[in-house]
Amino acid sequence: MKRCYYSLLILCLALTTAAFPQDKTQAAEQAAAAWLKLLDFDAYAKSWHQASTMLRIKVTEGNYEQTLRETRSPLGAVLSRAMKSVEYRTQLPGFPDAEYALVKYDTNFEHKKRAVETVTMMLEKDGHWRAAGYSIR
Repeated sequence: MKRCYYSLLILCLALTTAAFPQDKTQAAEQAAAAWLKLLDFDAYAKSWHQASTMLRIKVTEGNYEQTLRETRSPLGAVLSRAMKSVEYRTQLPGFPDAEYALVKYDTNFEHKKRAVETVTMMLEKDGHWRAAGYSIR
């Protein structure tokens, strides 16, 4: 009976531990999707203000907007976007140790088919996920 109790306890702890990052990554994915909608509607200034503190310290609003216009405008409108994966991490090269979620999307733009967008989300001290990085390949 004790053996069964301990096995059940270990199983419950394992499931709780495994589910915790999944809950976090789900919240990160929702925040990333909302942030990407700002980019889709050329609301670059608003997306900068809603980005992580770290991103706003590293990149001025003007440089941020210019870079996004140069990167996104030639691609045209988003025709479709589907989440590909979400990966929870606590370490990333070039970033301080923190809680991150790499949210990847398969995206089709008007002038670029089969792109992969990656939004690096960072969990800030206030408990909100905010964009800390963005790339298109």
